[in-house]
Amino acid sequence: LSMCSKLCYAIGGAPNQVAGSAASFFLQIFLLDIAHITPFHTSLVLFIGKASGAVTDPVAGFFISKSRWTKIGRLMPWVLACTPFTIISYFFMWYLPPFVSGRVAWYLTFHCLFQALTTLFQVPYSALTMFLSTDQKDRDSATAYRMTMEVLGTLIGASLQGQIVASAHVSPHCTVNPLVNTTDSWHDTASIPDPSDPLSHQAKVYMIAAGVIAGVYLLGIIVLFLGVKERDDPYALNSDRAIPFCKGLALTMKHGPYVKLTASFLLISTAVQLEQGNLVLFCTHAAGLRNHFQYLVVTLLVSAVLSVPFWQKFLQRFGKKCAACGISWMIPFAVMLVTIPNVILAYFVAFISGLSIAASLLLPWSMLPDVVDNFRLQNPHGKGHETIFYSSYVFFTKMSAGIGLGISAAGLEFTGYKPGICKQSDNVILTLKLLIGAVPAILILLGLFILLFYPITEESRKETKLALEELR
Repeated sequence: LSMCSKLCYAIGGAPNQVAGSAASFFLQIFLLDIAHITPFHTSLVLFIGKASGAVTDPVAGFFISKSRWTKIGRLMPWVLACTPFTIISYFFMWYLPPFVSGRVAWYLTFHCLFQALTTLFQVPYSALTMFLSTDQKDRDSATAYRMTMEVLGTLIGASLQGQIVASAHVSPHCTVNPLVNTTDSWHDTASIPDPSDPLSHQAKVYMIAAGVIAGVYLLGIIVLFLGVKERDDPYALNSDRAIPFCKGLALTMKHGPYVKLTASFLLISTAVQLEQGNLVLFCTHAAGLRNHFQYLVVTLLVSAVLSVPFWQKFLQRFGKKCAACGISWMIPFAVMLVTIPNVILAYFVAFISGLSIAASLLLPWSMLPDVVDNFRLQNPHGKGHETIFYSSYVFFTKMSAGIGLGISAAGLEFTGYKPGICKQSDNVILTLKLLIGAVPAILILLGLFILLFYPITEESRKETKLALEELR
């Protein structure tokens, strides 16, 4: 597999991460402080949107598994067909409509559409890994390229969004020292006026950011189409038959390595989603870092981009299960940030968290092809199971992330979060500290504990590789 093919494949996945990153870091605060939607309705938008994307995963896997081979492959047509609709739904997800009463329905509709359409992209794109090459090292290398570019896409999305929209969340009123000004007006005066006019400054900067990211999306898909060639299943014999989707789904749910891998990383990915979704709110309202949040996000993601090659070398040298220990690094530092909110410490925590997030992003996508190979060896006369594995994995991780984000936004509603004010109540601040520190720590520890029982080792990977080569 040439370096050009790996690079084009990796670039193709970056736009999805650019858009997803901007939504992960900024959609919650946009809905709360710009659209002035209540925390309860925000939790509904976030959860139902994620749930719609999750439900689309098995549906997409079913129809993709039924697709026929075309001149450009079986997976590539799906990637190309959903792209223009994804771009449109993404733009309108950040558009502030002139009416107020129907805003919840507006954002719910376009967030659900965006999540469903990105699923129609993500399932065939991620399954494409299995159709690039028959060699495990080639696939691992392509996955490392892909994750480097996806983390870079996450960085680009968060950086572009953060720099463009930062002025929408900064108010001179909120720079007053609370120790000096102790009047109730400091606590209750809104820092951001209700931007009911879609041409207000706050609305315009969010639309500009959405337009820029939509352009990046289009560019990445063009590179993917021109630079990647999809190859048919190299292990399939003429007598092999495609596994029916429902039967294949039942088989994957009984496959031990897959169940353990999925259970572990759905907990870990939920923890990462909670960190991303609440970081800007935490910096703004709980840590006194209102003017630093965009730079902290950039620091975190630069660290993640730079550390992906390190983790790729690490897992090649010491094994994939051993590399999972790096995910736990963010726990002590996040707890320190919550207990000692200091600017210098915050940047250090962002750097360490980036290392951990890179490991949590690279490892599951590097381990999933091993699970698929293991399943292939146990079911040698079936084919077409790759999209079933990838679609159900994305389903579980999206659903868990949606539940986590929905509960976190509902927790802010329960504790009395008020959109647009400079200083939130002590209960809201405590909730944000728990969502950044304690809750992700517990989820990560549980996920790593489950991963201890993951049965595929480096030795078994080599045995599977030799057995599949003999099968070919």
